[in-house]
Parts: sequence; structure tokens; C-alpha cells
Amino acid sequence: MTTAFRNWQAVQQEVLRRIHAREWAPGNLIPNEADLAAEFGCARATVNRALRAVAEAGLLDRKRKAGTRVALQPVARATLSIAVIRQEVEDKGARYSYALLERAVVRPPAPVRATLNTADAALLHVRAMHFADGLPYALEDRWINPQGAPDVLDQPFDTTSANEWLLEHTPYTGGDIALSAHNATHVEAQELGCNEGAALFALTRNTWNGPVAVTRVRLLFAPGHTMQADL
Repeated sequence: MTTAFRNWQAVQQEVLRRIHAREWAPGNLIPNEADLAAEFGCARATVNRALRAVAEAGLLDRKRKAGTRVALQPVARATLSIAVIRQEVEDKGARYSYALLERAVVRPPAPVRATLNTADAALLHVRAMHFADGLPYALEDRWINPQGAPDVLDQPFDTTSANEWLLEHTPYTGGDIALSAHNATHVEAQELGCNEGAALFALTRNTWNGPVAVTRVRLLFAPGHTMQADL
């Protein structure tokens, strides 16, 4: 028995190698878990974990009783992380600064209440501007659920952004991100230093800790912003 495949990551790498080398061609049925476990000299559970990871990446189609096939049209999935905006600006070689525009505990509008499932509870609303070399970089409009972010009501956010504080102090288990184009309103144009109607890159993100909403944020980036993701 070989010792090369006694963890699922090693099995995963070998499965990926065979797919990319076309040893297992698109649409082909691959060996079953028991046969792969015998070939790799590992437990069947190890093979199962590896195949699940490859399937989650979009490269395998797994169907109960029908076996596992190499995907005919593999789906490339981009990985987006929640960035600390300060670090993002500094990584571009720019000087970061921050300004709090508004902080209030208020009842959010209906769309926010519906998304976060917070009924009529008051949430912390924070609006802030992030700067790169003194120029507007991103306008942050954020709602924070005190039930999902303990101690948040004690934070003034006058010198440290909610973005950075939440990532450091508040756990989350998942969420969703929407990317879109947005034309700057009159107020947004004034705040971001651009023309009214200018095309802006918008990012809306909701994060949760189990069933409890943590935060909903909308970021509007100044014209010319680009986002990079790993595949």
C-alpha cells in the first residue's frame, strides 16, 4: 500500500491532475470510491472527502447510484474574501485615511429589515468614507445588527472603520455578495468627487453568524475601481 494518499488533500490533488491531464476526460465516469481507495491505499472516507471538494469546485458531477463523472462544462468559481479596506488601499501603495459621516441607531428601511430578518428592531447605521492618498476611495453604507455583533453599540467608529472592527471582533459563518453597476446620485457624486450619473462599481454584502444576521453593507467605489478574484 502506498503512503502518498493518506490524507484527502493528496487524493484531491491526484484527482485534479487526472482531470487536467485528460486522463479522465469530460463526461467520463470515474472509478468508484471503493476502487479508488484500494488504488490509493487509503480509507474510502478519505476518497469521499476529496471527491466532494472537487465536485464543490465544479469539476465533477456526482449523482447517487449513477456514479461520478467529470463535468462536461466545468464551472470556474471565483474566490472573494472580505477585505480590510485600509489594507487594500495600503497594498496599492497609497496612504489610507477614513472619515465617519453618520452614526445612528435607527429602524432600517423595509428592504434591509426583510434581508436581515430583524423585524422592527433598531440597527446601527454607519456611513463612512475611505480615502486613498486623500481622494475618495469607497463610500460605505452599513447596517449592523447588535444581536449579531455584541459590543458594537459601544464603538464610536470615529477613528476605526466598522469594516475593520467587525472583521477583527465579530465571527461570521457565511453570507452573500452582489456586484453591480450604479450611477452616482447627486449626493453620492458630491461625496465621491465625481460627476452626477458617473458609473460606479457597487458591492452589496450580507453576512451571518448561523441564523443571526451580522451586517449588511453597500460599498460604492470611486470611478476607475477594479476588483480581482482568484479562480
